[in-house]
Amino acid sequence: MENNIENEEMFDADLISLLDDEGNEFEFEIMDEIDYKDGHYYALIPLFESAEGEDFEDTYMIFEAVEDENGDPQLAQIDDDDLLDELAEIFEANMDTEENLQ
Repeated sequence: MENNIENEEMFDADLISLLDDEGNEFEFEIMDEIDYKDGHYYALIPLFESAEGEDFEDTYMIFEAVEDENGDPQLAQIDDDDLLDELAEIFEANMDTEENLQ
């Protein structure tokens, strides 16, 4: 699933709106972004409730920045579980370091 990227700024948070394959729009806060191996990756915090009405309070999602056939920026889900685990470790280490600096 690939999603269109639209950046917004609100309340000093870096927000991004993603469209799913059916055209539904979802808002996320950009928690962090990194370059790793040959890709650029984003850790995003959902700013919406799940279909079951649950809040994603302590959840984040990782996407890879890619370009579509027209060269437009997109975010794509990561299918490689090992890569996803590696990225999660890096993002969580970054969060721990940031929290210790505050």
